[in-house]
Amino acid sequence: MSYRFTKASLLTGTIMAGAMIASPALAQVDDVPNEPGTQPGAQVEDTAAAPIIVTGSRIARRNVDTAAPVAVVQDEEFKLSGTVNVENVINTLPQVVPGFTSNSNNPGTGTATLNLRGLGEERSLVLVNGRRWMFYDTNQVVDLNTIPQFLLESVDVVTGGASAVYGSDALAGVVNFRLKDVDGLEIGGQYSITGRGDGARYEVHAAVGGEFADGRGNATVFGEYYNRDEIFQGDRDFSFFAIGGESFGVDLQQFGSGTPPEGRFNAPGTTPSAPAVDLNGDGDFNDPGEAPTLPLGAGLTLDDGVFFEQGILSPTNGYSYNYAPVNYLQIPQERYLIGGYADYDIGGGHTAYTEVSFVQNRVAQELAATPVTGTYNIDIDTVSQFLDQSVIDELNILDQREAAASAERVANGLSALPTAELGVVRLDVNRRTLETGGRNSLDERNAFRVLGGIRGPINDYLSYDAYYLFARTRNANVQAGNISRSAFQAGLDGTGTPINIFGPGALTQDQVDAISIQAQNGDISSLQNFVGTISGTFGDFAIGTAEPVGFALGGEYRKVASRFLPDTALASGDVIGFNAGSPTEGSYDVREIFAEVNVPVEFGSARLELTGAARYSDYSLEAVGGTWTYAGGVEFSPIPDVTLCGQYQRAVRAPNVEELFGGQSIGFPQATDPCASADFIAANAGAAALCQQTGVPVGSIGGGTAVQPNAQIPALFGGNPDLQEEVSTSWTAGVVLQPAFLPGFTLTADYFNIEVRDFISIAGGSLQGLFNLCFGEVQDLSASVCQPFVGIRNGDGQINVENPPLVAGVNVATYEVSGIDLQMAYSTALPFSLFTDTGEQDFNFSVLGTWNENNSFRPVAELDTVIECAGKFGIECGDPVPEFKWTARASFVDGPVTTSLRWRHVGSVTDDDDTVLYSDFNGVEEIDAYDLLDLSFSFAVNDAATFTVGVNNIFDTLPGTPTFDADGVVSNRPNSLLLGDNQGQTNTYPSTYDVLGRDFFASVLFKF
Repeated sequence: MSYRFTKASLLTGTIMAGAMIASPALAQVDDVPNEPGTQPGAQVEDTAAAPIIVTGSRIARRNVDTAAPVAVVQDEEFKLSGTVNVENVINTLPQVVPGFTSNSNNPGTGTATLNLRGLGEERSLVLVNGRRWMFYDTNQVVDLNTIPQFLLESVDVVTGGASAVYGSDALAGVVNFRLKDVDGLEIGGQYSITGRGDGARYEVHAAVGGEFADGRGNATVFGEYYNRDEIFQGDRDFSFFAIGGESFGVDLQQFGSGTPPEGRFNAPGTTPSAPAVDLNGDGDFNDPGEAPTLPLGAGLTLDDGVFFEQGILSPTNGYSYNYAPVNYLQIPQERYLIGGYADYDIGGGHTAYTEVSFVQNRVAQELAATPVTGTYNIDIDTVSQFLDQSVIDELNILDQREAAASAERVANGLSALPTAELGVVRLDVNRRTLETGGRNSLDERNAFRVLGGIRGPINDYLSYDAYYLFARTRNANVQAGNISRSAFQAGLDGTGTPINIFGPGALTQDQVDAISIQAQNGDISSLQNFVGTISGTFGDFAIGTAEPVGFALGGEYRKVASRFLPDTALASGDVIGFNAGSPTEGSYDVREIFAEVNVPVEFGSARLELTGAARYSDYSLEAVGGTWTYAGGVEFSPIPDVTLCGQYQRAVRAPNVEELFGGQSIGFPQATDPCASADFIAANAGAAALCQQTGVPVGSIGGGTAVQPNAQIPALFGGNPDLQEEVSTSWTAGVVLQPAFLPGFTLTADYFNIEVRDFISIAGGSLQGLFNLCFGEVQDLSASVCQPFVGIRNGDGQINVENPPLVAGVNVATYEVSGIDLQMAYSTALPFSLFTDTGEQDFNFSVLGTWNENNSFRPVAELDTVIECAGKFGIECGDPVPEFKWTARASFVDGPVTTSLRWRHVGSVTDDDDTVLYSDFNGVEEIDAYDLLDLSFSFAVNDAATFTVGVNNIFDTLPGTPTFDADGVVSNRPNSLLLGDNQGQTNTYPSTYDVLGRDFFASVLFKF
């Protein structure tokens, strides 16, 4: 059901802004959606007879109700919430699981994405004025912050498949951003800052519009500048330390990374022993559990072939390098946006129209200094200048052992060891290169979109609309702080500038220059779209007293193309720091025909409306070919107070360029190797045997950091050109209640059920899921889900960064979501006023909420394993998917003053991993329900000027500040928002839970 404010309600009540719904416009309205091809907001003289377009259909109709559930966010919600970037309002919608946001640094792209129902950004179609918008990368995903927020009239959110109307990508639904026509000149700006005095954001914009050529034309031209300052994780107490450690069976700790600045070194196949540190603080390093002290500067010591750096503790002892403070908590952004749209009557009722937009976005990521890991050849003569003689002697002993072992291998008919020659040894190196500084990635995205079309009448009953659009985004990415793997190796084996990696701060500037490498890459994405539609009625044919039967039919051509262009260093994998990647390039096109029909029936006060839609798509992709999508719906109003509706849809999504043609690239997702977890081995009979088959020594199985020294595991990701389309079926059923005895009240409830089959996914849904599927369920090394783990481990049984598992998407999974969307709105007059002579003020209250009954992912459709994510969060489910989520707003409109209070609620969620009980290790098994209150005041000085001020997160609700004891264990946890290993990033989920704290804003808008 689609709900809109009437202009009268906007003038008197202004805003049910969080509201997103109001009284249905069932009869006459003054401000209606646009005709085909027109800009929204155009005034229509006879609104009772004017046809309108409702999101989710291409048929012009007089009734704004539809069988598909539609939530509407009015422009006032953006103004009252102090929102300049679209993401900040969209992510509060109950139908949305937040994607990347301004607080997503690692992982993150500096963009803001939309994820309806948690089905993935790729399955949510974004439109502007009913037409496709530009996407920003090879995954064909839209950056919401390229849409001009200050021109928004409303945002329509339609959940459930919409491919029959709009084509591919609308499996979860469609979000349509409607832009308004500007009449006159509008100039506005906003400034925001946190309660801690950081993270400043400011924006200025201007738009001018109106009629020209004696009323035959209408145009709007606009421009905007936006700037956002950075905030570092070190600027907030809760995110200053990187914490975790539960998955290894120890208390929650300052976990950080196992790559300390001083370096940790050991011979392959061995593990560092207890390090030399005074844990109990008595000045004696020789107590039980403490290694003997080493002379400062000794660097390395030999203990049964094991090397470790003096004074460095292993991760399980809680004293690893803390990488958190130098990471961004809010990424900086600078944006320029210009554009315009216009239409012109060329005669005979035919109108030409155009839209043009250009946006330049500059965003950055900031990570800690590069961690260097892996096995390297060490030339003893080359590094001896940096070491004490005692350490050199120890290296020579190891060298002799390696030479003897190599000779024995040759005698037995095996190949020699890589360091068989005397004078060269192999060491596993783990070192954080602080001397090179942090890693910074700067993205500059330039995107433009141009559209031209023509519309007009064919006869008294038919009209046409045809347009062509082209959109292109080019991103230039420059990376600083990377290390060249080959130069690092050359500095150790004598073939390059010698480097001193033995001890903190040991690298000189010349050595830093020798191993540092600047890398850059670019990506180009383009969209071409031609759509032609004929719509109208079958003459005056009507059933009963209803308007005539309507229809639309047409054709569409669409071509998408993307390229990812890394430089030589990134493409070859020589870069350590930011992830390397292989080139990606591909394109495909699709030719489509579609049709819709709308059959209204009215007898007396009863109304019945039947709708149907179908689309045939012919893809150039051989694995996809031709596909059908279709939809059918019914809406029935036995009396004006009650409306019942339902809809069934079949939708498809073709794989995107990245999924099809993506080059292999290495990533480091957070995951737990089952062979490192004693709990997993104990809970899964047969897992130990499989671990041994993959190369884990029997004595190391379940050995924690002996098998997995870091929380992140290297893996290769890439495309699959044999992918087929995803297919979804969805059905909705709803009711609208507008009781005549309670004027101003509307209640709607919509049940939704969406099932996506042939879901493109890594088998298991993630690297962690693939681990669990292979080692926990299949347990057959010859099975396809276990093949990625064959031959990837080193002598310790650790997954080798030089040969990581290959993980690729396949049409293997099933995803199903269901639940109820509940919407309520109430408007009335209150019998008192401070600022008017009427003695009354308007009160508007609204709630938009969702109950998630089911959010289940079946990693392999044929197996019984189901990952249930409703009410869950964690390694497998990712960002929290609460069972209950709602946004409510109460607004008091007293003449020129509007006071508005918003309540945002996210229900409690529990961890999705049954193999680890985090609460046993001072961790969090459940995140409590979460509530935020926001307050704003708006004052209309006159018709030309409006001032708005407000504060979001009034009570400064943040994850609590942890305290640590002498062993690095968290001794105090203030609230459940502070997480450990089962976090997204920054010790919590920053896209779901506020990480900035109390936030103030002030804005002004002038209209002339």
